[in-house]
This record gives sequence, structure tokens and C-alpha cells, in this order.
Amino acid sequence: MSKEQISVFDMFKIGIGPSSSHTLGPWRAAQQFTAVLKSKGLLHEVEQVKILLYGSLAKTGAGHGTDIAVLLGLSGDDPVTFDVNRVTPKVEHIKAVGELEVAGERTIPFSYQEDLLFLYAESLPFHPNAVTFQAFLSNGKAITETYYSIGGGFVVQENDTESVLSEVDLPFPVDTAHELLHWTMKTGLKISELVLENECAWREESETVAGVLNIYKTIHECIYRGCHTGGTLPGGLNVERRAAKLNKKLMQGRSYQDYESWIAAIREGGQNFQYILDWVSCFALAVNEENASFGRVVTAPTNGASGVIPAVLQYYITFHDGMRENKIIQFILTASEIGSIFKKNATISAAMGGCQAEIGVSSAMAAGALTEVLGGSQRQVLMAAEIAMEHHLGLTCDPIGGLVQIPCIERNTMGAIKAITAAQLALQSNPDKAKVSLDTVVKTMWETALDMNAKYKETADGGLAVNIPLSLPEC
Repeated sequence: MSKEQISVFDMFKIGIGPSSSHTLGPWRAAQQFTAVLKSKGLLHEVEQVKILLYGSLAKTGAGHGTDIAVLLGLSGDDPVTFDVNRVTPKVEHIKAVGELEVAGERTIPFSYQEDLLFLYAESLPFHPNAVTFQAFLSNGKAITETYYSIGGGFVVQENDTESVLSEVDLPFPVDTAHELLHWTMKTGLKISELVLENECAWREESETVAGVLNIYKTIHECIYRGCHTGGTLPGGLNVERRAAKLNKKLMQGRSYQDYESWIAAIREGGQNFQYILDWVSCFALAVNEENASFGRVVTAPTNGASGVIPAVLQYYITFHDGMRENKIIQFILTASEIGSIFKKNATISAAMGGCQAEIGVSSAMAAGALTEVLGGSQRQVLMAAEIAMEHHLGLTCDPIGGLVQIPCIERNTMGAIKAITAAQLALQSNPDKAKVSLDTVVKTMWETALDMNAKYKETADGGLAVNIPLSLPEC
């Protein structure tokens, strides 16, 4: 049996920014807690709720919107469907009236200052991202549950840390890159084809295809929206959004009406290196500026790294005439399998492994996916993923002000460019002569993560986070 059974829809989740581990994960945890109250028939007995944030969730929780996420999750709102324009107004209303409508059914008094606690000096042993919910009942008893947000929107409950995903009989169980290569060599299947076969263990192929295309729809809507939205990012750093201005400059007055005509207009601009490079950066900036603004994004595999894969996919669609459903599906399926290998054998959580676990993994995923859709062999796909990660090893997570803005947004542009370069190198190389395997670089990344000082793991206690003198408004 495989260590974990990870679906494409576990690696790619639709949600709201700015962080998969600090926003989407706690949001899901809050939903799980209200589900527990409902299942026990206790929802209408709740008199008070307290939320305790530990470790990294406490230290950078305000900047990552953890407080917002848990309040919306407890309120019964879902990150996939909740109107992003209502995020701030609803949370401000909860604070102003001092009431929380638990699961949308039970209204209780709630004090933001007294009932939502950031325990900066306390951590729980299993994972740095921990949240405890306490519900005090009318009979004097209390229900307490602790959850860990382990990266990429994955959540596990305390004392149930192994049952992350439901188990099924996969035709091609894969834990490592070596096993993935074994199956593809034995069957002759492309990596994306093998993934699709495994996905059929969970659902009909038509459902998987529809779901993947919905992921792509969310991605391209996010890119387009980000390329047409100006202003300043929230949070107090006063970071100016750049994608819209860059889009306007690069378009040079060419007209368009929607996403499809926009892509056609971009192609009219040419194929020179600087032009393409600028667009890749623009695509990545667009997604991560949306993410930083509590916009709707796709974990790829995390929110902090959500611009890399979309930027590379959009690059392929735009400059390789890749606007074909089968190629888009192929890209996303291949990327998910590369990401799952890192998830199973290392981490995709910056709180556990620094930014190498987010930007590095997303770059490896994008590199492998691009290599496959450009006609690379299975070995070249794995080689591209290895090259991309090899050159992200040791990358720290040091968000200024605890916000997913500096250096996070620009790091997505770098991750995308490295992914494209890695794919090109792999396509021009003989993978049989490669000195480093993907499994080796995954192992090395995990060892590096374990050795990394905690202040470089999404705590905002080191690096740029402490060397840039800023005065942020108090939360």
C-alpha cells in the first residue's frame, strides 16, 4: 500500500488567498470542527467558541489571514464558493457586532480580542501550523479539537494524523520517482496517462477531466483578473500591484475583449526572448497579486507558490499554441504527480521546509509538466523536475511583515523562469547520463528542511523579515 494516496484534486485545490497552510488549511479545519459539533448534535448547545493559534499560525497568522479564515470557516462559508468581495466586510461585521453565527445556524457572542488567541510562544509537537477550537456548551461541558495545517491546504486532526486521504486500490501505486518510472516503462504510458488511470479509482474519467478543466478555468480567470486589476495590496506594506501596468505596457494598444482574444493579441506581439520573459513574469505576478488580495486562486501546490505553474502553463498556451484541452489536462496531471512525490517523501509546507518546499516544488512540478507537453520522454520529465528543485535547495521563507508579498510574489516569477529553463535543459539532454535523480533531490530537500533554522521557516523571525525596517499598523 502506498504511503499516501494523493489525487490531482488534493494537489490542486480551489480556494482563497493568501496562504494554503495559513488560510485554506485553517478554514477547512474550522469547517471540520463545526461538522464535529453537528455530528454530535451539539451545535445548538454552543454558548462560546475560542480559537487558539500556535507556532507559525500565530507568528504569521495575521499577515496570512488565518484569523479571517477561521472566522469564515466557523461561520459555515466555503472557500471554493464564497464571494471574495465579501471576505473583508463579513469579518469586519463579526468584529463590530461581537457575534459569530456558527455554521450559519447558531449565533453566539464573540470577542475578536478575547476569543481568538495568537499564542506566539507556544508550539505543538506534530507540526508548526496548529489550531485548537474550543466550544463551551450550555451544560457546562466543552468540546476541544486540535488540527494541523500541514501545507497545500491539507489538514489532519490530532490523533488521526495518518488518515489524510481515503484509501482505494490504485492500479499504479507510486511513492517515488523510481516507482513512477518503473510503471511508465512497464506500461508505455506517459506520466499524465498513468495519473489518469489512477484517478479512475476515485471517480469516472469524465469527472476527472471536468474537474481538471475547472481547475484550469479558475487559473486562467485568476491570471486575467490579476492582469487587469491595479492598486495597492492590503496589509500595510503598500506594495503596488504591477501586473496590470506591465500588461498594458506589453499590449501596446492592441485591442481585445476577453481571455481568448487577449491571448491572441499577446501572440501578435511577437516571439522575441525579452517579450516572452516579460509575459511569464506578468502571468506569475498577476496570480500572486490576486492571492495577496484574498482573491480566488488554485493551490499549486500551495497558495504562496500559486503563480509558478499557472505562469508556465500560460506560457505554453500562449507561445506554443497550446490552447487545447488535451494538452492542458496533460500538463496539470503531470504536475500533480511530481508534486505528490515531494508531498509523500519530503514536504510542501514552508513552515516545515522553508520556501524550497513551496517555490521549489512548484517549479519542479511546472518543469516536469512543460517537458511532457513539449514532447519529452518520461525520463526527461523527471530530469526536468530534478533540475528545477536542485536550484531551489535551501531557499528560505522570510516574509516581510508575515505577508505573502515580499519576497513571495517575485519568487514566483523566478520559479517560473527556472521551470522553463529546466524543461529546455532536459529536452536537450540525455537523462541516462544524469548524475542526480529526482528521488535523490527530494531526499536532499527534506534533509535540508530538517537542518534549516526555524527562523527561516515561515515564522518571519529571520532573513528579509527582520532586515527590512518597516512600521506596520497593529492588527
